[in-house]
Amino acid sequence: MSVFRFSALALLLLSACCWADTEKESEELSVSEILERANKDLVRSDNGPILTELDIAIDNEAERNADPCTSRGCKWLKNSDGKVYIPYYITNNFSSRERAIITRGLESFSSFSCIRFRPSRSNDRDWLQIESQNGCWSFVGRRGGKQVVSLARSGCLYHHTVQHELLHALGFNHEQTRSDRDNHIRVLLQNVVSGMEHNFNRISTLNQGTPYDYNSVMQYFRTAFSKNGQPTMVPIPNANVSFGNAKEMSRNDKARLNTLYQCSRALKMKRGWVFQHDNDPKHTARATKEWLRKKHFKAQSTSIGLSDLLDDGQNFCNFDNLLSASGLPLEPGFMEITTEWNCKGYKLATCEAEPTESPLNL
Repeated sequence: MSVFRFSALALLLLSACCWADTEKESEELSVSEILERANKDLVRSDNGPILTELDIAIDNEAERNADPCTSRGCKWLKNSDGKVYIPYYITNNFSSRERAIITRGLESFSSFSCIRFRPSRSNDRDWLQIESQNGCWSFVGRRGGKQVVSLARSGCLYHHTVQHELLHALGFNHEQTRSDRDNHIRVLLQNVVSGMEHNFNRISTLNQGTPYDYNSVMQYFRTAFSKNGQPTMVPIPNANVSFGNAKEMSRNDKARLNTLYQCSRALKMKRGWVFQHDNDPKHTARATKEWLRKKHFKAQSTSIGLSDLLDDGQNFCNFDNLLSASGLPLEPGFMEITTEWNCKGYKLATCEAEPTESPLNL
């Protein structure tokens, strides 16, 4: 009996180690590599959707070369409070650990946008139903009624993959199908698997005024759909530029989402955040006016009115010398914000914003 118990324990530990190694290996892969591995040999079920570009679900062949967000209204509706509430339901066949991965991906959108995924209710007309079907896939944009997002328990449950499929559901296509793709990527069809050439069709995308983004979580890697291991896409003019290796959404991914849904450009500051100097945040070099401080309560809250943003249409603004008096992590409301420490020990913060006359609350 003791020998049996020892053997069973050893087998369990070995299985756990193997699972951990596989998990670590998968997390080091880009989104497109995960998708190719999970979806490569999928066979369409009788009532399942057609998949194009590995993971985009469509109802019929006529949709292959069309952008539904251009041809029809496919955005999720905005509430009167400026937020976009998207109901979701996670089916019961996921473990608690798997549900946590999905929930983390859903909740990540609230840190930089007005998107709020919330559990569905019985009276919701439209909702995302997250299921473990074959492979990882999603329709593009709001379809109406129950809308399935497939995240197979085997192969799809990674943070960046969840974000990728949710961006599809929010209305976004793959980066390499952008209307201006040929100015940035050269497609090598001679290396593409026969019959898969349609995956590189360009579509009429809006692009939201943002540049082509090699670091987008929606950009596939250079050997996607390759029949011989050779590149199917090469960046131009510099063929050595790294691309298709994203592990999470890029700044441009987030900026596009905020633009598409016209998210309010506001940040909310937790208790304990103060400015280093009275004139912070300092205006950027492109701004035509200084920032205007309305009121300041040390270690309570700070609010500044926006007199002007950038005067040349750029989508970025800089907040200098924002530091935490209490050491609490900065929790932005609607914009991406990245922080770093400067040589004087102050925390610098950079946020993304759109030119707007709305007040910016910190």
